[in-house]
Amino acid sequence: MSWKEKVNIVLPLLRNKYVITGLVFMVWIGFFDQNNLVDRFSLNSRISDLEKQRTHYQAQIEDNINRMEELKGSHENLEKFAREQYLMKRPDEELFIIIEE
Repeated sequence: MSWKEKVNIVLPLLRNKYVITGLVFMVWIGFFDQNNLVDRFSLNSRISDLEKQRTHYQAQIEDNINRMEELKGSHENLEKFAREQYLMKRPDEELFIIIEE
């Protein structure tokens, strides 16, 4: 199909008032409207990112709840946690910290 044949097909369509109105409507919805397509795509990606963060934080909350229950369970667990996390020691002990690289 040559260029002239393509123009002969497209030109009558561009002169049709319904096609022009439809094209203007599509451009308006796509770029200028309050709920345009560009904003909708960016909001959808933000929603998916926030849902990923939500599942991550829910898993952290469950892990922390389990740790709290474990720490409340016995005095030995509380002492173990304090020694590991806060490097606490008894007065008659020496503490050696080994940093692996």
